[in-house]
Amino acid sequence: MVICVYGAASDNIDKSYVNATEELGLRMAKRGHSLVFGAGGNGLMGAVANGVSKGGGRVKGVIPTFFTDSNVEIVSKQCDEVVYTETMRERKQEMEDSADAFIMVPGGIGTFEEFYEILTAKQLLQHNKPIAVFNINGYFNELQHMMRVAVDKGFIKEGVLTLYTVFNNIDEMLDFVETDKGSGLGLDELKRN
Repeated sequence: MVICVYGAASDNIDKSYVNATEELGLRMAKRGHSLVFGAGGNGLMGAVANGVSKGGGRVKGVIPTFFTDSNVEIVSKQCDEVVYTETMRERKQEMEDSADAFIMVPGGIGTFEEFYEILTAKQLLQHNKPIAVFNINGYFNELQHMMRVAVDKGFIKEGVLTLYTVFNNIDEMLDFVETDKGSGLGLDELKRN
């Protein structure tokens, strides 16, 4: 299985996030999975690539050329393959097309944007791939609260909350991405008209 991991590119974060994400990568590889990600060598992107590589797994990075041209991100040395794209949209499409499942680890604006784009595509029945959220140190507690508020206030249908699952435990999360068959819900149960 190819798992896409979305996460922070910054090194200016507590090492507990880095350690947990590297362990995620290691366990992914030990279970026979490979990684597709944004190719960054720093932060949680670099950590997951390091873990997968240490575990003997394959690493595919996808990065826009302007990132490397302007030193926005350094490409991870753990990449077995690097795909260069012209735009961020092409980057996300390549990762989405390459992946069998998605895991979001803590990150910033880009990470949130990737998560919500892949969640929206699942809501609109454009894919049925598992989406997991690794809630390291309770980082996503407020995200869960915000989604609940949006449902309670009528902006999101309840069924959308079944399209992804939040985890604190790596093995439980990997069990989920390996076995999830989707919600089985239709568009009328997922999208407000």
